[in-house]
Amino acid sequence: MNNEIISVFEYMEKEKGISRHELIPVICDAMKNASEKGVNAGQNLKIQIDPRTGDIRAWALMTVVDSVSDPLTEIHIKKAELYAPSPKLGDVIEKEINPGSLGRIAAQMVQQTIMQWVRTFEKERLYEEYKNQVGQIVSGTVHRRERGDFIVDLGKAEATLPSRERPYNEDFQAGDHVTALLQRIETTPRGPEIVLSRSDPNFVRRMLEREVTEISDGSVRIVAIARDAGNRTKIAVDAADPKIDPVGACVGSRGARVRNLVKELNNEKIDIIRYSPDPETMLREAIKPAVPRNVEIDEARHSIYFEVTSEDMSIALGRRGQNAKLTSKLLGWRLQIDKVSERAPHLDVKREAAVSAFVNAGVTLELAARLVDAGFSDLQIFDEEGIEADLEAAGFEPEEARFIVTTIAAAR
Repeated sequence: MNNEIISVFEYMEKEKGISRHELIPVICDAMKNASEKGVNAGQNLKIQIDPRTGDIRAWALMTVVDSVSDPLTEIHIKKAELYAPSPKLGDVIEKEINPGSLGRIAAQMVQQTIMQWVRTFEKERLYEEYKNQVGQIVSGTVHRRERGDFIVDLGKAEATLPSRERPYNEDFQAGDHVTALLQRIETTPRGPEIVLSRSDPNFVRRMLEREVTEISDGSVRIVAIARDAGNRTKIAVDAADPKIDPVGACVGSRGARVRNLVKELNNEKIDIIRYSPDPETMLREAIKPAVPRNVEIDEARHSIYFEVTSEDMSIALGRRGQNAKLTSKLLGWRLQIDKVSERAPHLDVKREAAVSAFVNAGVTLELAARLVDAGFSDLQIFDEEGIEADLEAAGFEPEEARFIVTTIAAAR
């Protein structure tokens, strides 16, 4: 058996990277437990293995007594003198036994225990190796399919790509190359399990970081991502330097970068827009090609109301409301969409009244409409200082601003 043990040591050290000093306590415990349940049942054993030669030594641990009631665990004090000098009652002496008496069944159980321990050891080691890769992209080969989930060979470990973690329109065959996000490592009764994902929005984020060097070096950043895996992803990007076009950097020359991403995502649609802290600006970019009208922002409810034409309604909503949902998620605002023709009547009446007030004050109809649309809906505003500067900031020419202020002042 010595040669067999040495062979096990050498194999484990060469193929598994497990030293014999780590393995010996496991083998000894396995032999001890197996023997105490088998031919040596009832005994308390001690086993040692020489790491150099593989020699096995075994002892039965026995308590010194003056009257033996259990010969398997007790030894008379007179007989104990054969194994230990000057034994005393209550001492535990070691009586060496023939290792061959441990039995064949014990040897088989030892083999099973070693293999089970090695599997657990390898999984724990893999956990230590892969835990720092959580949230990163990994690649492997599809090994097999189990109950709808794919088992992916990563080279040093196997990982699971669950059905819920891949887009509905994706399927793989054994041998297919697959790239995915290492989403998490789960603790299971069988040991750590690596879980991959191709539907997580961060999979798109990491893939875009791979393609776009400006993201990697920090000159362009991904601010927000909203994804309906397999259908469409919306991405908001920003640049640290105003001279850099973040959208152009992500799209690449002739669309090469985003085309590579779309190919990896099996033709999933990718919308990349420039981020703005202004929710209305973001809305107009994210909802394109639909054009939002009469936008009203409710800060208290964190919602945005806007209208679109009948022709734009289907675009704004998207298939099964997908475009509106993704836009809402990207912005972080709840959206309320209505048709222009269905706008609440009182809002139109309020606008008409404001326009009429300016016209009655002597302002032309065209300027009055522009004033109201720019937010100048109350004549009392024009009593404030600096109103001309405010009008110019709103897009009115200096001559127009002076005319408006002078005309309203004269009317009042």
